[in-house]
Amino acid sequence: MFSLIKLQRVFTVHQVPKAFHEDSIISGYRHPRSSATDCVLSLFQLTNETLNVWTHFLPTWYFLWKLMTVLLMEDAWCDANTWPLLVFLFSCCVYPLASSCAHTFSTMSTRARHICYFFDYGALSLYSLGSAISYSAYVFPDAWLNSTFHAYYIPAAVLNTILSTCMACYSRLGIPFLHYNHGIDERFSERQSPRLSKVLRILAFAYPYLFDNIPLFYRLFLCVGEGCTDNEANSIHVHHTLLAFLNLSEREREKYKAYATQN
Repeated sequence: MFSLIKLQRVFTVHQVPKAFHEDSIISGYRHPRSSATDCVLSLFQLTNETLNVWTHFLPTWYFLWKLMTVLLMEDAWCDANTWPLLVFLFSCCVYPLASSCAHTFSTMSTRARHICYFFDYGALSLYSLGSAISYSAYVFPDAWLNSTFHAYYIPAAVLNTILSTCMACYSRLGIPFLHYNHGIDERFSERQSPRLSKVLRILAFAYPYLFDNIPLFYRLFLCVGEGCTDNEANSIHVHHTLLAFLNLSEREREKYKAYATQN
């Protein structure tokens, strides 16, 4: 069947505009003016985006299955305690789906590339908000329930979602993300201040993560005595936190390797 599919030619980094360059990737680039059909067909060949697409697209179906499992529960809609879980699972579906679509269709044009990644950043921020909603319902230690911080936790998370999305978009294209100029061929980060751009993008997603996890970190590492929630879920949260930091460490290691390769 795959022999009947006409696969497109791939290019080296020197054959595509700078807006499409990726750190330490020297080949496997798709045509920067690909059609939507070409983008979909490219999923069945080895390109610089193959892993990015499939490692996000396949988990989408896993989380969708989890979401449907909860939705089909008899009392899912009647039990208000289930609603935060539904919101979180919905955000778990939206984020990888948006990311896979962004990586799939980002080579249709320079403008399409920026727009695709704007949606990707927005979906990641939405996932952060979904995490905050579930944390507010299930993770807060008993000592913090109904406190002032608990009351303003979700509004602050909503504000963080908006600010982090805007900051990530700004780090990619600067102010023109508000009114895209068709004459722009390069990313703001590549034209003016690549280091500042990377710092802004890291902050855009690191800060909401740290804020969302304040009640979890307090519950696991600081809370002692009466009012602390100590149950079997704590061990799961410890493993989840450890895996998150291991993932962060691996990403930083890969960034260092890319920087060392370029220099």
